[in-house]
Parts: sequence; C-alpha cells; structure tokens
Amino acid sequence: MELGDFLRVASKRERAELASVCNHSVSYLYQLAGKHRYASALLAIRIEQVSRGVAAKSAGRLKTVPRETLVRHPEIFSSVDAILSAEYQALKG
Repeated sequence: MELGDFLRVASKRERAELASVCNHSVSYLYQLAGKHRYASALLAIRIEQVSRGVAAKSAGRLKTVPRETLVRHPEIFSSVDAILSAEYQALKG
C-alpha cells in the first residue's frame, strides 16, 4: 500500500500515531506521499515498521507501507537486505 493510500484510508488517530512515532508531522507524511520530499533510509524503515503495527490493529483495513516506495533510490535496500541476510546466516550457522 502506498503512503498516500494509507493516509487516505487511515483515521485521524492512526495518521497521528504514524507521524508521532516517526518524529514528524502528518503534513510531512503528506509531502512524502506526494513525492514532494523523499524519506531517508532510516525514516523509510521506521515508517514501514510503524505502519505494520498500525495496520495490524486495523483489522485488515490498512496494509504496511513498503520502505522502497518512500525513498528516491529504492535499490539501496537490496544491498542492505543482502548484508542482513548474510549476517543472519552467519549467526545461525
């Protein structure tokens, strides 16, 4: 679910929860949703995590906002995922 769709469907309280946990305003989230600004990699990860929690409480009305849709260069996450996967395998084995 894109951030714009998430904000459109979410209640005022859910939008405020997402904004406050990410230390930004709802207006800033609308700027991200409209592609007027792009999130940092860290902020994109936080928005993904928090939106997952908010979506879980919404009984299927909302879905998680993928972090790749919030940044200018989504390919940065493929390298991060590869590194995390390698570290997980090293810890596991």
